[in-house]
Amino acid sequence: MQQSNYYIIFYAVALTVVCGSLLAIASEGLKDRQQANIALEQKENILSTVMQLQESDNIEELYAKKVQGFVIDFDGNKLDGVAPASINVGAEYKKAPQDRLLPVYEFRSETDPNKVEFVVLPVYGYGLWKNIWGFVALEADLNTLKGVKFQHAGETPGLGARITEAEVQARYVGKTIFEGQEILSVEMMKGEGNDYSNEVHKVDGMSGATLTAKGVNNMLLDYFQCYKNYLSKLKS
Repeated sequence: MQQSNYYIIFYAVALTVVCGSLLAIASEGLKDRQQANIALEQKENILSTVMQLQESDNIEELYAKKVQGFVIDFDGNKLDGVAPASINVGAEYKKAPQDRLLPVYEFRSETDPNKVEFVVLPVYGYGLWKNIWGFVALEADLNTLKGVKFQHAGETPGLGARITEAEVQARYVGKTIFEGQEILSVEMMKGEGNDYSNEVHKVDGMSGATLTAKGVNNMLLDYFQCYKNYLSKLKS
């Protein structure tokens, strides 16, 4: 009986070591492909805030043709030698706003490279349960929202998780973030089914998801304030 127990323990340990090693090897072997897929998804999300993508679209070609990315500091100054892909927005979110490194993605005119048609800004925050994040696109006036793309790590299905739905995100299109020289952002209101078509800083809410909506509101205001100096400089 004692010998049998030793055998079972040895077999379990050996099986764990072998399986763990195989998983580690597979994970390391697929690491580059996983990183490439993450980068491709980010480029797709950036593009989708501005344009309607088709299944046949070549994301890499579209992105290379239309988007110029760079990194700024809180004062709106471009940082040389820092690539947007090297910035972990989630890690930067943990810093004080004035210490964050901020990626910017500009859509420039194909006929006039000096003309900025849209600006896409990453945003990051905390919802009801876990982190929320996304991208926000501004029109050439640097005030009007062209589109948004929100994602989440663990909001409630059918409630707060609806921030990923196209219908909810479409409510932000055409809203504005400035009032004069000050950032007012765009606020998702409590309750659903109300008409805010004449309210430039308000959108309809999501039933049963007040705290997620509050998280989105805090996220947008926080990051619009971070990008205010850059937007003001670009306007002038």
